[in-house]
Amino acid sequence: MRRNRNGKIIATIGPSTGSPENLGKLYLKGVDVFRLNFSHGSHEDHAKIFEIIRSIGRKHHIFPTILADLQGPKLRIGTFRDDKITLKEGDVFRFDADSTPGNLSRVYFPHPEILGEIQAGTILLLDDGKLKFEVVSREENCIETRVLIGGQLSNKKGINIPNLKLPISNLTKKDLADLEFALELGADWIVLSFVQSVEDVEKAKNIINGRAGVISKLEKPQAIKALEPIINASDAIMIARGDLGVEVGQENVPSIQKRAIGACQRLGRPVIVATQMLESMIVSPTPTRAEVSDVANAVYQGVDAIMLSAESAVGQYPFEAVEMMDKIIEKTESDPLRVKYVEDEIRLPHRTTLDAICMAAKNAAEYSCASAIVLFSNSFEAVSRCSRMRPRVPIVFVSDSFGLASKCGLCGGVYSVIAKKEFEIEHMYKTAKTIAMYHKFAAKGDNIVVLNNISGNSVAICEL
Repeated sequence: MRRNRNGKIIATIGPSTGSPENLGKLYLKGVDVFRLNFSHGSHEDHAKIFEIIRSIGRKHHIFPTILADLQGPKLRIGTFRDDKITLKEGDVFRFDADSTPGNLSRVYFPHPEILGEIQAGTILLLDDGKLKFEVVSREENCIETRVLIGGQLSNKKGINIPNLKLPISNLTKKDLADLEFALELGADWIVLSFVQSVEDVEKAKNIINGRAGVISKLEKPQAIKALEPIINASDAIMIARGDLGVEVGQENVPSIQKRAIGACQRLGRPVIVATQMLESMIVSPTPTRAEVSDVANAVYQGVDAIMLSAESAVGQYPFEAVEMMDKIIEKTESDPLRVKYVEDEIRLPHRTTLDAICMAAKNAAEYSCASAIVLFSNSFEAVSRCSRMRPRVPIVFVSDSFGLASKCGLCGGVYSVIAKKEFEIEHMYKTAKTIAMYHKFAAKGDNIVVLNNISGNSVAICEL
């Protein structure tokens, strides 16, 4: 099914949408990419959902993209004797290695490798930043803190330590097991949480060994400091604004988002904006005006994809959320100001043959008033570089690889088609015309641009 937009919609699958009927409905409402969140659910649950999504693809002759999002390490405190406590500003509170239930003066900190790295002056944020502590002293097995922002603290709440590069791997034992399982299933993309350095990305890529693309989440201050090297090392980027906002301060997120999107566009990596895009639609059939503006702003900035999290996983109105996101993207992309803004932001092509032919295809499509670019290639890089140019017309990617067709569904403006690749130019042109008309990207009398990245590199304009 052809969408009337270039930006992609990602939906997180959960209790609200995990049935065969609901997954099919999500696709029909506008979902292009399905996210399996390995922080929740069993391997058996994910396997069932995976097969349903693939069966939807077979039914509709499309290639839905599937992301496997790894949980990553989660720092949490222990439990309390009475399940929860209330702390006030100025209180002294201790985090220690004693595993017994905590009280008003202390709690278990089950991460000894981190406890030893924390120094006086370090800031600790608990429960998504609702409570704030400053370390005043450290001993061998505990740290003493002063409460800067108090509140209620309950069992196993999460901890963020923004200014400390944590001495732990971003792949836990659970993540490694989930990773192998997701690769066995055939996930198109693996999403890495808790990325702090290029080494974190390279370690995962060595394990994955080309079996899936790698998406690095930007959610740690250390990742922002190494922004371009991490983008270069990754196949795509997700701006995970939830943890990022806790770690760097909410007021810094918009500028980081814009900077990261610009770097991804310059370096030719697909980029996703995630977290609280239509958060109120978890319990409301309509979004706030601020949320609509937030989604539209990401589209104006030229992102490849926008993600629904709890809205589609556990929300009461998952289909309405998808429909609303579809409307916002389509309307924003039709705005002449958005077209001008995106084109102003497009970086010059790199001095490579691939970038040269992708830019040539974009220009040929624009000046010949073509209806589509039909791209023949064996390479994800060719698809992502062509998508990076943000042509005004759809990119119809022709491949005989199911895996590549599904993977490329993340790229903005790309529509994948499976067909036997014809290496002789005359056959290629005929195939391109047939595909463009059959899938309603062009009609009799229209022009299309054929970009050949298989038998050499060439660009041609064909009239239907």
